[in-house]
Amino acid sequence: MAITDIQAFAHLTSADIETLGKELDSIRRSVETSRGERDAKYIRRAIRAQRGLEVAGRAVLFGSRKRWAWLTGTTLLSVAKIIENMELGHNVSHGQWDWMNDPEIHSTSWEWDMTGPSAQWRRAHNYSHHTYTNVLGKDEDLGFGILRMTRDEAWRPLHLIQPAANLLLAATFEWGIALHDLGIEKELAGIKPGAVTSPPDREFYRKVGRQVAKDFVLYPALTGPAWKSTLKANATANLVRNLWSYAVIFCGHFPDGAEKFTVEQLDGETQGAWYLRQMLGSANFKAGPVMAFMSGNLCYQIEHHLFPDLPSNRYSEIAEQVRALCDKYDLPYTTGSLGKQYLLAFRTIHKLALPDRFLKRTADDAPETSSERKFHGITLPEALRVDPETGKRFGLRSALHDAKVTLEVKARHEKEVLREAKVAIKARARQEKQALRKRARSFR
Repeated sequence: MAITDIQAFAHLTSADIETLGKELDSIRRSVETSRGERDAKYIRRAIRAQRGLEVAGRAVLFGSRKRWAWLTGTTLLSVAKIIENMELGHNVSHGQWDWMNDPEIHSTSWEWDMTGPSAQWRRAHNYSHHTYTNVLGKDEDLGFGILRMTRDEAWRPLHLIQPAANLLLAATFEWGIALHDLGIEKELAGIKPGAVTSPPDREFYRKVGRQVAKDFVLYPALTGPAWKSTLKANATANLVRNLWSYAVIFCGHFPDGAEKFTVEQLDGETQGAWYLRQMLGSANFKAGPVMAFMSGNLCYQIEHHLFPDLPSNRYSEIAEQVRALCDKYDLPYTTGSLGKQYLLAFRTIHKLALPDRFLKRTADDAPETSSERKFHGITLPEALRVDPETGKRFGLRSALHDAKVTLEVKARHEKEVLREAKVAIKARARQEKQALRKRARSFR
């Protein structure tokens, strides 16, 4: 099952964890005290760029009955919607720019270009997900209620359609998130799931009405005779935005190495332990400046989970310091290419659609789910042992490596034993065959 004792899993002492927490607090203070004009210029340039792309795209779509205009307009609009969703809507709603005291770029006033109301997303995502990251039964984003992403969740026959459900979720991601957040909003307010006229429901319907009218009625109508092709362009841009945001989110939350935790871990959780849970429960993917911008800098998902309300343009410099801390405390820094991280998540989605009896690994030692119990029976270095000569620390990263090597050696040994057993069986069979031939000759 998932991690119940993060201290034991991380091979850190309680003092180590609190020292790590203080060092991360120091990084936060450094960024908070250095926020200023360059950060304000960054977000304002991003807003201008996004709005310019959207205006240009919608202007070109007036001629969308021509193929080149449709392709150009749809591309511009898709890029604009991605930037608005990832770098603006998501990050502004996290309060990353509230320090500017600009009502236009404030988390309480920004309404994003998505189906669900920003306010409902903030309450559901910022609280449920970021407070209880990957805690079973507490983090509602762990599988979004429709995907089985850990063996700690009991398999049900419904999970057999998980691969198809995943494709549907990817294509309609904005609707999936909107309905997901509405459900959490109603749950937090104590409203029965079947209610359809509650205040959260009415807020949801109003936003859906405005969004649908804008994308599929107003803007297509403005292009006159080209309304049909503009309608298709808007739908395509929404689809592209949905697929991209889905991929970014899944790459940061569900590849191998993004650990899960049980509610026991929350008992007496300190700030340092909370930081550690964010580091172990998230994953990054490698990206250059352009891809980082297009992902809302969520290629730095570890840093985002550590500091969700710090400006996204600072995550790259924060990442260097976080990686240095991982080296210092011998902790894994989970990252990989975008393709690799998504393929790992994709594999988990398809693998866990099957009953556990078809899976080789255990719930304590699987690529997508592991716990401190994976180290039982394996001789490993003591918690964060320090080499007295070199000062090098040996913690979780070394333990994971040693456990992997131990398992590989064990697997090779078992394979060799099996091979020797097969050889022995064949030799015995030959002997018995020869003995039978001897007996047959004696009867002649």
